[in-house]
Amino acid sequence: MMFQPNMFDSHHSLLDMSHKSPENEMDLIRDDEFESKSVTDIMEAPSGDDGDPNQRPKKKRYHRHTQHQITEMEAFFKECPHPDDKQRKELGRQLGLEPLQVKFWFQNKRTQMKSQHERHENTQLRNENEKLRAENIRYKEALSNAACPNCGGPAAIGEMSFDEQHLRIENARLREEIDRISGIAAKYVGKPMLSYAHISPGSSRSLDLGSGNFGPQTGMPGEIYGASDLLRSVSGPTDANKPMIIELAVAAMEELIRMAQSGEPLWIPSTDNSAETLSEEEYIRTFPRGIGPKPLGLKSEASRESAVVIMNHISLVEILMDANQWTSVFSSIVSRAMTVEVLSTGVAGNYNGALQVMTAEFQVPSPLVPTRENYFARYCKQNGDGTWAVVDVSLDNLRATSISRCRRRPSGCLIQELPNGYSKVIWVEHVEVDDRSVHSIYKPLVNSGLAFGARRWVATLDRQCERLASVMANNISAGDVGVISSPEGRKSMLKLAERMVMSFCTGVGASTAHTWTTMSGSGADDVRVMTRKSVDDPGRPPGIVLSAATSFWLPVPPKRVFDFLRDENSRNEWDILSNGGLVQEMAHIANGRDPGNSVSLLRVNSANSSQSNMLILQESCTDSTGSYVIYAPVDIVAMNVVLSGGDPDYVALLPSGFAILPDGPTNLAGGINAEVGSGGSLLTVAFQILVDSVPTAKLSLGSVATVNSLIKCTVERIKGSVLCDCA
Repeated sequence: MMFQPNMFDSHHSLLDMSHKSPENEMDLIRDDEFESKSVTDIMEAPSGDDGDPNQRPKKKRYHRHTQHQITEMEAFFKECPHPDDKQRKELGRQLGLEPLQVKFWFQNKRTQMKSQHERHENTQLRNENEKLRAENIRYKEALSNAACPNCGGPAAIGEMSFDEQHLRIENARLREEIDRISGIAAKYVGKPMLSYAHISPGSSRSLDLGSGNFGPQTGMPGEIYGASDLLRSVSGPTDANKPMIIELAVAAMEELIRMAQSGEPLWIPSTDNSAETLSEEEYIRTFPRGIGPKPLGLKSEASRESAVVIMNHISLVEILMDANQWTSVFSSIVSRAMTVEVLSTGVAGNYNGALQVMTAEFQVPSPLVPTRENYFARYCKQNGDGTWAVVDVSLDNLRATSISRCRRRPSGCLIQELPNGYSKVIWVEHVEVDDRSVHSIYKPLVNSGLAFGARRWVATLDRQCERLASVMANNISAGDVGVISSPEGRKSMLKLAERMVMSFCTGVGASTAHTWTTMSGSGADDVRVMTRKSVDDPGRPPGIVLSAATSFWLPVPPKRVFDFLRDENSRNEWDILSNGGLVQEMAHIANGRDPGNSVSLLRVNSANSSQSNMLILQESCTDSTGSYVIYAPVDIVAMNVVLSGGDPDYVALLPSGFAILPDGPTNLAGGINAEVGSGGSLLTVAFQILVDSVPTAKLSLGSVATVNSLIKCTVERIKGSVLCDCA
């Protein structure tokens, strides 16, 4: 196999040449001269007798930059280390420099940073080698002297815990595997591989999985290359990867526990103690290795949140370790998830020690916010104090496909058992992401951490625990009213509503599973449309389904928008399909503490005989990070089967509805003249309509135009009603 040289090998040669001869000073200036000098690109032209072949050529002229020029280029470098021609020309014009002078300055700056990074890595390697020698001696002694605590004889492997087995008995093999790969990498790249740190039990350091190749070809700036790039040809966890994944998972678990339990100076509380911020400087000092330095072009998001939820700790662990249950419970956040491989199922009949490799896609309910994809290991462990912990950590360096634009540093939760079936959960979210594609109206929400942070995970978990408790109830609550006459009918209706909500959430975001087409509108009200063909799907009507979604901002608090949209009495103000008919609630199931959390069965008594007695299943749900109103027309005959306790899986649904999110972290009440981030709402409206019952039919432009008009008219009606109410 031919090895493709690193694109920055030329920089290595330049660094070597810079100390050989004066003639080579034109290739690269010394590091200590970098801040004040930059070489010009134009040689002084020979004149007169300069054509004499015996005369030595003149050296390249140096140009000493001013402090102002250096400061400005340093600031620009932090934002964009790879300026294009247009940017270099503009920067040169502002600073009085030629574009090529700007180009060479940026080239030298990048080379200098890479050189410093390599020197730092080499120092770490020397220190690590010394520790490794001492550590191997300790392990050999420990293994030779291992004894059973009961009989005093030699300890058997079966008597050791999962962690002891992997961190003691397999430790020597792990070291050999790492050293072997490091030797291969050093042979090709020309320097030692520092991608994997050597972790000992009780060590306070995390694991370094490599710095990642975030090259320009992926649209992500960066020049951090390492020997771990050789592993990118591996499409999944091979036998060679598995020992590294085990060691990485153990280190990530230790980091998560410390992140969850530490206070200042790692976590800095706000002045009113309403939030806390991770100190990146303290994090780097506490966990110097991690999964490598943050790649250029990515920004850090870190948050922590805790809550007491109405679910026992064992059930919570089972949900988190089962990809299908996890996706179902967090359907508003997880658009897709899959377990790639299970490396360990745990011990003693539970998930203690379970380790699996997964892929997942995380979303915000709007086509204007790109999803975040991750390839990661998930590890579950029961700690000595009885608490459970589940941690995720990215494995991007073990995958050969293109680099994710989101890296998941150790993230997850600690779960503590409480009396009466409750659990205390401490959640930590720590990612590095490129969020430059987020639409401007969603940037305050994303930047605040409410979109993907720990608070949203905990709020969603708390809400879903309430909902699951309601589903499992064996009696009819006093808050339930209407035509529901049995606990079986109640459970069937809740199960049908759950499927409706999941279907809505997976179809409203910017998931890579489908492609939206933009239909130009006005401002941020652009409508995104897509089509789906439904064939042999018992949960959907057969034919061509047209989905349309749009997101826009309203200067109205989210609660006011939520209460308006979920109220059946105000439905005829925005629901065009009801044709102004009277909407009556036939059944109501309360499934949460907040009165807005409920499932309803509505009947529309329309003046139009063809739509008379139409039934609508609706679920409204809300928490501190967002609210939803989701509904779907249902067949009367099928709904009667559900109400009598029949199987709801064969009821065809095409859910439509609304996702209402805050426009930022503030709790201020927005007004008519407010701006994004001042307490208003981000409203996503999504429709699914069956435009043809024949799956093989072609979609007509008339159908697209009709749906486009429908969604825009609905948006205008909502704006007119809620803005009129708050005027």
